Amino acid sequence: MPQVPDDGLVPRYGRTSRIERFGRRQISVNVKPPPKVNDLALSLMSLLKPEKSARISPVRPAWDPRRVLVCTEPEYRERIARCLTEYGCEVFIANDTQQAVERMRESHMDVVILDQSFDPLDQGAAFVTREVNVLRPAQRRRIFFVSLSSSKRSMDAHAAFLQNVNIIVNHNDLGALDEILERAMREFNELYKDFNAACGLAGL
Repeated sequence: MPQVPDDGLVPRYGRTSRIERFGRRQISVNVKPPPKVNDLALSLMSLLKPEKSARISPVRPAWDPRRVLVCTEPEYRERIARCLTEYGCEVFIANDTQQAVERMRESHMDVVILDQSFDPLDQGAAFVTREVNVLRPAQRRRIFFVSLSSSKRSMDAHAAFLQNVNIIVNHNDLGALDEILERAMREFNELYKDFNAACGLAGL
């Protein structure tokens, strides 16, 4: 009969068996080798890694164009409306403060373009800005607020932050408004991509 080593471990076909003695009986118990470090790391990574489907945001359907509210001086309205219509947006023009506020309260706008000199007699810019600022954070994130300026440069992030708007566009750059808007909204959607995916929302 072969001698059993003192440690009680006997190699058997690449695996390890432990001999446990209970009185006169001997019981052989198979002991599996510990998993390798690489296997443990891969298992942990698979548990921590989110599913790919959870990262994908819904795509905005082609039949649902962006809804844009234009609140500007008369000399810019037609120019902006024509540019954004060709860009594929559904454009609404507000002639005064009342129309702008009513439109924002009646239906959701994806983009609000506001000129600081809009309806100065009724302080139109102040009222439109207030309508945007009083929104809850979840609602505010679903509006891209554009401020038109004659003095500030386009895409000035610091000035936009101070005004609590998403982007500033100079009047001299209105001819390229569609290109500026496309770039700015692409960056905006990229910033909120994971958040929108978690909420099941499409980008603006």
